[in-house]
Amino acid sequence: MAEEEAVTPEKGAAPDQSKAPQFAIDRIYVKDISLEAPRGQEAFKTWQPTVNLDINTKQITLQEGLHEVILTLTISVKEKDTDAIYFLIEIQQAGLFRTANIPAAELRRVLASVAPSTLFPYARESVDNLAVKAGFPPLRLAPINFDALLQAAMKQQSEESTPADETIQ
Repeated sequence: MAEEEAVTPEKGAAPDQSKAPQFAIDRIYVKDISLEAPRGQEAFKTWQPTVNLDINTKQITLQEGLHEVILTLTISVKEKDTDAIYFLIEIQQAGLFRTANIPAAELRRVLASVAPSTLFPYARESVDNLAVKAGFPPLRLAPINFDALLQAAMKQQSEESTPADETIQ
């Protein structure tokens, strides 16, 4: 009679990865990009710019475990005193991300913070290249802390959902 031995993982062997949280980049791409320079060559006569950056993110679940995240940046460069637009760049930098075994609350954070943090360097490079190709000085956007933006949005959302004059009796 053969004895049965319990199978135990050897020291240093990798643990079972089937239940571990997984996050992977499937693809990164530009979904839409545009440049408007309404003043044309006149913009170069008086170059005293102010830069405004608007950021938006959108998450779409395409199927179980596959998410498209779209980071939209709108950069308007205006003349300091008159607010006349030198140029306007809008980019939708997108990515497909695969996830597995991530709890819903953590998945929200991953898609609203980690994914945009991954996409931002690609968008920043495209914005800079587009500005230079249009004949303008380089436009080097500063890094963005998407974790802090998410925390601020969550705090604002919780404050809006609880009335300030609520009395407890």
